[in-house]
Amino acid sequence: MAPETEPPFRRIAADLRRRIADGELAPGERVPSNRRLAQDWGVALATATKALTVLRLEGLVEARPRVGTVVAAAPAPEPRPAPPPAEFSRDRLIRAALEIADAEGLAALSMRAVAARLGVSAMSAYRYVTSKDELVLLVADAAFGEAAYPADPPAGWRPRLELGARTLWTLFRRHPWLAHLSPVTRPLILPNLLTHAEWALAALDGHGLSPTAALDIHVLLYSYIEGIAVNLERETQAQATTGLTGDQWTDTRLAALDAPAAATRLPVFTRLMADLGDGYDLDLDALFDLGLTTLLDGLTPRIEAGGTR
Repeated sequence: MAPETEPPFRRIAADLRRRIADGELAPGERVPSNRRLAQDWGVALATATKALTVLRLEGLVEARPRVGTVVAAAPAPEPRPAPPPAEFSRDRLIRAALEIADAEGLAALSMRAVAARLGVSAMSAYRYVTSKDELVLLVADAAFGEAAYPADPPAGWRPRLELGARTLWTLFRRHPWLAHLSPVTRPLILPNLLTHAEWALAALDGHGLSPTAALDIHVLLYSYIEGIAVNLERETQAQATTGLTGDQWTDTRLAALDAPAAATRLPVFTRLMADLGDGYDLDLDALFDLGLTTLLDGLTPRIEAGGTR
């Protein structure tokens, strides 16, 4: 236990460090939130957050999206050496590029990085792919091809559109960088992505919609899914930059807010925050479900009326 003369954040960090060393907090187990630590130790949220930051910098804890701060796992075993260059192929190049994009984001993806991961020269990679732009498209197509649809679609346009939307959301969750590739005004013409478009358009087919109306609905749904998914990668980047989860970051900002002034200028916001008690838990999955249901509810009369404007 740290002596009483030490700053509060160091005493909190020492206590958590001891609990981790004693096995009281196991790898992967969530540690007390900064809000809970502030309450238990009678300190400010910023002080509790600083204690967790100390442990994160020591490698004892780590932030996980939608989970919070957990005890860091034991170091991963050394990766197996890459197969010899004789086994090099276009498929292995795409798979290696996909692993880099998933682990580090698109900014880390380059021909040199892929070649290094496979243990070959950068020039060897150019035998299969002419540029990074081509590589990104190939990797995106591979990612969109990881999910398939049933041969017998569910009955009704709505269950079919919902299945398509949830399938895409699953892929965006698995590969958050997919949401940052291209604006909907410049659609990606990728074979596997077009499979998802075909599924959605087939659900709308036969309802009297004009080609423009059908495509508008498809683009609206796709852009909604992509728009929510954009925040997945942004949150990961923000955590890497700040070392704080979304909840921790919000807590530090709220703690710095001038409460009396806010109560005067923002009475509804202040009341809602007070009524929440433990705070607002922004869950992107729940938000996606809410938006999807609302969109389909709003589209129902339009689709079932045959697209009449």
